[in-house]
Amino acid sequence: MKPLFTSAPALGILLACSAGVVQATHTPDKLPVVTVNGGRPSSLPTQIPTTIESISGAQVEQRINATDSEDALKYFPSLNVRKRYIGDYDHAVLASRASGTGNSARSLVYADGILLSNLLGNGATFTPRWGMVSPEEIERVDVLYGPFSAAYPGNSAGAVVDFQTRMPTRLEAHVKLSAFSQRYRQYATDDRFGGGQGSASVGNRQGAWSWWVDVSRLDSRGQPIAFANKLVSTGVNSAAGLPVSGAVLDKNSANKDWLIIGASGQSHTVQDHAKIKLAYDVSPVLRASYTLGWWGNDAHRATETYLRDANGAPVYRGDANGFINVGGRRYELKASDLAPSIGKLEHLMHGFSLKQHSKGVWDWEVAASKYDYAKDLVRTPVVPVASIDQTGRGNVTDMGGSGWTTLALKAIWRPIASHIVDMGVQSDTAALRTRVFSSSDWIGAGDGATVSTFNGNTRLRSLYAQDTWRFAPQWKTTLGMRLERWSAYGGDVSNAASVAPLPFGERSETSWSPKAALAWQATDEWAFKASAGRAVRNPTAAELFQGSIVDQQIVNRDPNLRAERSWTGELTAERMTSDTSLRATLFHETTRDALYSQPLTNLVNTVQNVDKIRTNGVEMAWQGDDVMVHGLTINSSLTYADSGIAQNRGFAASVGKRQPRVPQWRANLLTTYHLGRDWAGSVGVRYSGKQYGTLDNTDPNGATYMGVSRYLVADLRVRYKISKQWSAALGIDNVNNARYWAFHPYTQRTAVAELRFDL
Repeated sequence: MKPLFTSAPALGILLACSAGVVQATHTPDKLPVVTVNGGRPSSLPTQIPTTIESISGAQVEQRINATDSEDALKYFPSLNVRKRYIGDYDHAVLASRASGTGNSARSLVYADGILLSNLLGNGATFTPRWGMVSPEEIERVDVLYGPFSAAYPGNSAGAVVDFQTRMPTRLEAHVKLSAFSQRYRQYATDDRFGGGQGSASVGNRQGAWSWWVDVSRLDSRGQPIAFANKLVSTGVNSAAGLPVSGAVLDKNSANKDWLIIGASGQSHTVQDHAKIKLAYDVSPVLRASYTLGWWGNDAHRATETYLRDANGAPVYRGDANGFINVGGRRYELKASDLAPSIGKLEHLMHGFSLKQHSKGVWDWEVAASKYDYAKDLVRTPVVPVASIDQTGRGNVTDMGGSGWTTLALKAIWRPIASHIVDMGVQSDTAALRTRVFSSSDWIGAGDGATVSTFNGNTRLRSLYAQDTWRFAPQWKTTLGMRLERWSAYGGDVSNAASVAPLPFGERSETSWSPKAALAWQATDEWAFKASAGRAVRNPTAAELFQGSIVDQQIVNRDPNLRAERSWTGELTAERMTSDTSLRATLFHETTRDALYSQPLTNLVNTVQNVDKIRTNGVEMAWQGDDVMVHGLTINSSLTYADSGIAQNRGFAASVGKRQPRVPQWRANLLTTYHLGRDWAGSVGVRYSGKQYGTLDNTDPNGATYMGVSRYLVADLRVRYKISKQWSAALGIDNVNNARYWAFHPYTQRTAVAELRFDL
């Protein structure tokens, strides 16, 4: 069987399939043993008897319309990436079983062991740096569900994702060209959006040296993601203001009447990606590796007004006082309602490792990485402009100098055949640097008067050990412990009136996180597993160093913000045969002091602790090869999650309500049919049930801007292998043209065409 996803202990089978060689024994009186020759090993602790799911790069290419690296996760059980359009670089948050698409800091994403998760903050704008991995370089993706490994910090509460990218064993080269297009209709917007993508890679192994070069460019015009609006109730009955037409009457997420007056956030993003990977075998069991990644992005976000004056001309500003009049009601038209923006970003990633892999009594690894915001400028006007190239006064947000570094010393000790002891020391540091300055020329300004600054650092130093012990032929257990010392320092904030930045106090805390897992191979086909773990997710710099300045004092903040503390457990029954697998997992999570933005005063929201969130659920996953007919593969999953707020002294109205953006029901189905060796066709279906976007669930209308909706989406893909080197694919995502939302709208029906050459 070669399933799309698999869970441990079946992970080894999938790894071997991707390598092409597998040797396995599986008898009723002992746990499966799999020996893999070739391929790149996962950085995940696959020996832990808990839920791990995987997909190979070849399966992604064959079955999924993957225009961004996060698309590889599209059909994983219980996972969802909030990707609003192709090339979405700042809102594509990963959600897991008990965490929604607003909790970016509750999962970890790595590429070849290099941290891609953006732990400078927690939320939509602190997403993993997906652009540092192109879909074409993926060899395999592994996902560890839950905080069950002591090797990862508390941000692993939801899931740990590890992209393994290609490293050649011989000369190989790849070129891929693709185009995509969608017809988008929403409110008064009716237009076609699309773009193209090209990538090329080449690599080789020569003696002890191996190398890989990968480049790609994405040019994408996404649909509008925001809509300017005015609540009807805020209008003043008056004849004043510039009379306009064209506003669209709708209901907001709270079912209140509002007027949609324009579209904004229509992104034209041109993203360039380049990566060089080098490896040198110092000896047959010692390898040095270095990765250099560069990602650049020129992003223009345009606006379109729906308003027209008496002459039919578009309206971007009101009368002399800034007012418009709609049907006898006066509204203020602000510059921020229809403000475009221009982004210029250049990020660098470095990764180095020296690893011994002898499989003897001792193995060890030294690994370091650095992610650097070399340039990160976003420009926005503060006066009404009619187009993205119209100059005027504006602000520039500069995050240059932000980034994070990691350092790890790891060791594996195998004192006897039945024990594998993992241990390590880690240091992770994050630095947030933000300065906003103003200028009379929002497009070309190089500097200007400071509007605000916002800086801060966090550091996590960790020591961990875990012992995986096969204490009987059918039994295996893992016991682990993680000790963490967290500190926050160097925080300050200023505004235009500040004489000097005002400092925040320094913080430090120590925490322990125990882990445990147990597996029993009951029969040749049936296995049972239990896992439990504690995760401590410390506040990020953006959550901790917050607030505003009043009378030279920092206000509107929670100075005693505490870390999230989660206890997570799961019970799994798994049946595997030669061509099917069935897994049922019961999971539970209790999180105390969850970090959410909620009302501090009647006028101010800020990040605070929610006393207790409890989640209970079940996850079912079934996979089969040659189902009813030869060549038909089915991969499916169904998740039920009852996730609610049990205690919250800071916002009593939220108690008893559902956790935001965690639906009760989720389901995925991916069927693939192979017709001979050259043709493959796939049909995928993704479903998510009712969700809320607010802590008190006062947003029942999900089918609107700022709402969070249920959805049922179908995807198609057909791939034809023209020759040994050439292949082509056609696909349609959202073939049923569903209109669905996660605050912003997702794409509507999108066609994708690809042509690929492989040497």
